[in-house]
Amino acid sequence: MPPCHKISEFTSMTDLTAALPTFVITLREGVEAALVVGIVMAYLQKANQSRLHGWVYGGIGAGVGGSLLIGALLLSVLTRLSQAEQGYGAIAKPALEGGFELGAIALLSWMLIWMTQQAKSMKADVEGAISSAVDRTGLAAGWSVFSLIAIAVLREGFETVLFIAAKFQQGWVPVAGAIAGLAGAVVIGSLLFQLGIKINLRRFFQVMGVLLLLIVAGLVVSALRHLDAALQLLSLYDPAWSDLCAPSGACLLGPQVWDLSQMLPDRQFPGILLKAFFGYTQTLYLAQAIAYVGFLSTVGLTYLQGAMGWGRSPKSTQASP
Repeated sequence: MPPCHKISEFTSMTDLTAALPTFVITLREGVEAALVVGIVMAYLQKANQSRLHGWVYGGIGAGVGGSLLIGALLLSVLTRLSQAEQGYGAIAKPALEGGFELGAIALLSWMLIWMTQQAKSMKADVEGAISSAVDRTGLAAGWSVFSLIAIAVLREGFETVLFIAAKFQQGWVPVAGAIAGLAGAVVIGSLLFQLGIKINLRRFFQVMGVLLLLIVAGLVVSALRHLDAALQLLSLYDPAWSDLCAPSGACLLGPQVWDLSQMLPDRQFPGILLKAFFGYTQTLYLAQAIAYVGFLSTVGLTYLQGAMGWGRSPKSTQASP
């Protein structure tokens, strides 16, 4: 095979794997937002309040627009920092990327665990909120519906935007994955609420949740790498920080656990897929390994206990729906 064909195939694989994590996250978050919108629309239809449909669409637009605005601001900051190759500007870029990754880890972990606790009462909670909104008169009812939808969409959108900002170094490919995930969420929402097609949402969220859990665990490894890179640069510009870094160059990561760059490189298949979904890295350090295992054994186990019923007694498992 000619070298140019190999390069083309490698580039296509790299682009695809960079888009997959944001596709999974946006699809899951989008379906959750679509459920809220669908429940609200169904309730308004049942209550003969179709006059408020416009406020629902306005809330969707405001939530999406707000998410895009936040994303544009974050990416603008990172773009400017990426052009600063000297001085403390060069340090700020990996530091911010690590910070965004930590923020995405916190938000997505909270969302995973919160959703397992609130899933059973989600419909009742949304219907209760929309019932209170409909009971109001005039513009107050419209603004209440608008706020409910806008906040729901903005919450899901902000989590996705923060994840994309954390993946800034991969260019615009993650954005394409997010657009595809949003389109998939719209399709699923239409199938559920317009065509009345039955979808096993519990199984859907279980599968998406496990994939998202593994993706977030990979963010833990990546966040430590970026923060370590920031400290390495800081130690070069400020000797006061040089004592934090080992002669090998690592500051936070500790000794190296493995180097599989020759056996299983993370920029070639299948390593690039393992990197996208499981956080695999061809060079792993002790702090990254401990953080990865620690995340899965705490947040991961908590999520699986809630979503899959792990750790429940047989009696309580049979009683649950």
